[in-house]
Amino acid sequence: MPGASDAAPHRDRPVACTFTDDGRSAPRPVRKALVAQQGVPLGPIPPAARRDQPHRKTRMIFEDLRTACRKDPALHGVHVVDVLLYPGLWAIWAHRITHRLHRLGVPFLPRLLSQLSRAVTGIEIHPGAVIGRRCFIDHGMGVVIGETAVLGDDVMLYHRVTLGGTGWWNGTKTAKRHPTIGDRVVLGVGATVLGPVHIGHDTLVGAHALVLRDVPAHSSVRAAHADSTTSPNVTPRTPHAGILTPGHEQEGRP
Repeated sequence: MPGASDAAPHRDRPVACTFTDDGRSAPRPVRKALVAQQGVPLGPIPPAARRDQPHRKTRMIFEDLRTACRKDPALHGVHVVDVLLYPGLWAIWAHRITHRLHRLGVPFLPRLLSQLSRAVTGIEIHPGAVIGRRCFIDHGMGVVIGETAVLGDDVMLYHRVTLGGTGWWNGTKTAKRHPTIGDRVVLGVGATVLGPVHIGHDTLVGAHALVLRDVPAHSSVRAAHADSTTSPNVTPRTPHAGILTPGHEQEGRP
């Protein structure tokens, strides 16, 4: 059957965004990503979806708040209000503004605002990155998301996650240089994903894992565990808290 062989790889290939079945009501950069990755036709935004955009932005803010409360055990009882102090939320909200300006072709200002957000939150997100709904960045310090990265819905990132490229000498400036992350992916502390690779839906990337190749959906990627050894016939020293004196050094205290 003509075209059947071309459609099959797209169904099997891990992709990042499934906001709608046809991609038409998704944000325009996501629709463009769908065109590039899935061959979804880029049609006009339906009038009903255009009228619903202001309400949609409000819903997205409340979705972000509910997602943080659901995924962070520290937010319970009277501490729920602490969610307003979370740098990950402010970084995502700032990115939506800078990304909008970036799409409009505004020079300098998107990058300036993203750098101000980085200075305040410790999270660097390039204005060109595409981030889906209900993305939650826990702790967040040291997170870096590159220009051509695409994140699906319900993605969770911990601190020191890097979604970067493999070097300026690989590819061109207009080529896709950063990862595509599927829906409901969890990226653990210090996880690093480099290059235009695809991380499939519902995948867990463990702490300090380095990903350089595509990962199929419903997978787990883990870094090697640290080894521990015990030296025989050695008496462990008792840690000493406070200020050390010359007498302690003579006694061999640490």
